[in-house]
Amino acid sequence: MKQLILISVFTLLVGTISASAQCCGAKVADLANPASVDQTDEAGVKAYYFHATRRCVTCQAVETVTKEALKEYYGGKVIFQSIDRDEDSKNPLIKKYKVNGQTLLIVKGDKTVNLTNDAFLNARTNPDKLKAKIKSTIDPMI
Repeated sequence: MKQLILISVFTLLVGTISASAQCCGAKVADLANPASVDQTDEAGVKAYYFHATRRCVTCQAVETVTKEALKEYYGGKVIFQSIDRDEDSKNPLIKKYKVNGQTLLIVKGDKTVNLTNDAFLNARTNPDKLKAKIKSTIDPMI
C-alpha cells in the first residue's frame, strides 16, 4: 500500500512539474541538454531570457525575479536581455542557443548554463530559491 501511495505521489509530482514547464502552450528548451554552445569570447556575464509574446504569470515571474536577482547581487555588472521569440524571430541568439521555447540562460564566454527548469519551478512559489540559484551560477563566472 505504501508503495502504491509513493508511486501515485511521484506520478503527480512529475505531472505537475511537466505542466508548469509547459506554460503558455510553448515548448520549453531541451533541459536534458544544458547547452554549452556559446563560442564568443566576450568578457562579461550575460543573462538571456527567451519568451513568447503571450506570456503566463509564471513566464512573467521568471523575468521579474531574474532582473531583481541581477540588480540585487550585481548592480549593472551582469547584462540582462529579454528576447521575444515571436517579435524578434530573426535574432541570431535564438539560433545560436537552439532556443525553441521559454529559456533562461546564463552565459560567459564559452560557458552556458541553462536555468530554465529552476526558473519555472521556483519563480512564483519560491523566488528566493531561484535568486540563490542565479547567484550560485554567476558567482564563479565573475
